[in-house]
Amino acid sequence: MKNTKEPRNKPFEIDGVTVQPGTRAKVELPLAQLYTQTPLNVPIHVIHGRRPGPVLMVSAAIHGDELNGVEIIRRLLRHSALKSLNGTLMAVPVVNVFGFIHKTRYLPDRRDLNRCFPGSETGSLGARMAWQFKSQVLDRATHAVDLHTGAIHRANLPQIRADLSSDDTAAMANAFGVPVVINSVLGEGTLREVAEAQGIPVITYEAGEALRFDEGSIRAGVKGVLNIMQHLGMTGSRRTKAPAEPYIARSSSWVRAERDGVFLSLVALGAWIKKGDLIGRISSPFGGEDVDIHSPAAGILVGRNNLPLVNEGEALYHIARFEEVSEVAQSLEEFTSDIEKGPTLAGQPPIV
Repeated sequence: MKNTKEPRNKPFEIDGVTVQPGTRAKVELPLAQLYTQTPLNVPIHVIHGRRPGPVLMVSAAIHGDELNGVEIIRRLLRHSALKSLNGTLMAVPVVNVFGFIHKTRYLPDRRDLNRCFPGSETGSLGARMAWQFKSQVLDRATHAVDLHTGAIHRANLPQIRADLSSDDTAAMANAFGVPVVINSVLGEGTLREVAEAQGIPVITYEAGEALRFDEGSIRAGVKGVLNIMQHLGMTGSRRTKAPAEPYIARSSSWVRAERDGVFLSLVALGAWIKKGDLIGRISSPFGGEDVDIHSPAAGILVGRNNLPLVNEGEALYHIARFEEVSEVAQSLEEFTSDIEKGPTLAGQPPIV
């Protein structure tokens, strides 16, 4: 007689802690300490399923002022879908604890932690933190989702950035469920570059602005991570329909300020822009002629500067280029409507 008993997962080990199948644990990973010798630990939430499956790492706040991902992970950890899990979820709400404490993107030495990978056990503060995080957390993952926002005073339309030359990565980007995917090169020293070099498919979710919560971006992020987990077979299907096929931008353009002054944006995030359209204006607070800003290309506005005071050369807009712009705009409109009007994922108020 055949043994129809389902295979049981093996215990999961991280930083000397053993997590048994069907249990949860919060592991305090010691990454650094303050100059007062106060230790700074990075909490790693491990949900270890009873049955084998992928090991998905979801990380946020590798830039300490990018807060939407922190809230996405908080809501994800409370979701009912995790009650029956195949494989393992490693959720890291705050990677850059220094930056998070001080509400800044950077480490105390002004380094960007997301340019320090793979790191070094004997290098700079950033290199040591990157090495510890990679060796203790990332190296245990089979797949990864890194959550980001725009920089301070800049907002990003919900979008996925990924190296689409990898079939597994492209499949994750499609499964996430946002309309815009940008085929993005792997930046040197980034977590994404190191993960892909190790054969770990990884995507970056970009949405919202630093130091701000954006409810639509948060809802889309929670839903997207759950879509990834369902795609990987970690959870049962809870969707009534598959997410729409995203539109892929193979290139993008930055629009920069041609002079110093006061910047007035005339277009919103997600706007469909034609080449030559008037999209903004720069004026002087002390009088003089205005300078009009025209779009250098057709596409969708996926990033925008929200600070009116600008210097020459500063990035004002990020435009993703598409062949069928009108179709992307329609898909974005439907996506935005679903996120804003639809119920929250767990049937709870937005802030729980």
